[in-house]
Amino acid sequence: MKAKMLCLFGLLYATQMLGQDDLLNMLNQEDAKKITYTQATFKGSRFINGQTVETIAKKHLNFWISHRFGALNSGFMDNFLGLDEAKIRLGLEYGLSDVWLVGMGRSTIEKTYDFYSKYKVLRQSNQMPVTLTVYGSLATNTMPTGYTLPSGNIMRYENNLQRQTYMGQILIARKFTDKLSLQIMPTILHNNKVESVYFDNNLYSLGFGGRYKLTNRLSLSAEYYKNLVNTQNFLKTSGTAYPYQDSFSIGFDIETGGHVFQLHFTNSKGMIEKHFIGQTTGTWTNTDIFYGFNLARTFSLEPDKKNKK
Repeated sequence: MKAKMLCLFGLLYATQMLGQDDLLNMLNQEDAKKITYTQATFKGSRFINGQTVETIAKKHLNFWISHRFGALNSGFMDNFLGLDEAKIRLGLEYGLSDVWLVGMGRSTIEKTYDFYSKYKVLRQSNQMPVTLTVYGSLATNTMPTGYTLPSGNIMRYENNLQRQTYMGQILIARKFTDKLSLQIMPTILHNNKVESVYFDNNLYSLGFGGRYKLTNRLSLSAEYYKNLVNTQNFLKTSGTAYPYQDSFSIGFDIETGGHVFQLHFTNSKGMIEKHFIGQTTGTWTNTDIFYGFNLARTFSLEPDKKNKK
């Protein structure tokens, strides 16, 4: 009799445990169906010069101040290692929604105005391996016709349409760990007018960027743009070497409350795609490097809910 009772209790216990396992499996399956989005793949909407996949919150405004000193190899006595020289870009960007922003800016280089928009199409989650953002911009310079480009060529315009440059990018990023995030950026840059017949109106480039979080408030960032230019063919047809270089930048991001402060070194003097992808002449091997910083301040334009009645 005791043996039968023990068998009965054992059977009931096993049935209960199986039932619990089935219930846990059902709960796990339900949790797997819930979408959990990855947060803060990058801290800001920009790496150093280029863009990240990040947008800004709806009804928020970012104010950007970008500053580049002169080249480090410009001499200590003559140019104080570049600190006597400065190029600036001021910019604003506004969140139309949590995934869509518009922006504009003005650079001292070529007295250029730029307008852009960025839209986050996909967000990394437990069901999506990457974040994908599309980005496009228009830049127009307001220099008097006949000015000298970094290559030494003279640029002359016959109408304002020739002053326009268009850019399109697909930004694809993944946050691999809490510390490491990487991004790839296929890019096309179109100049309505090029500086000589030997240049193509379309410039294709492939960008790479990454961030490694050192502390809660300090990160190491880097970006590189490989321009897909046949330099040998350019040399053969024009008789001169291709004058522009690939852009490489490295620096630190420092978060201070509502500010993001970026300190960096780059071989690009320009701060928009037209300049740092299309017109970089500096090289790291010759210490033709520019020290600079970006400062971003975010403002909320949402009504204060506490004051609502």
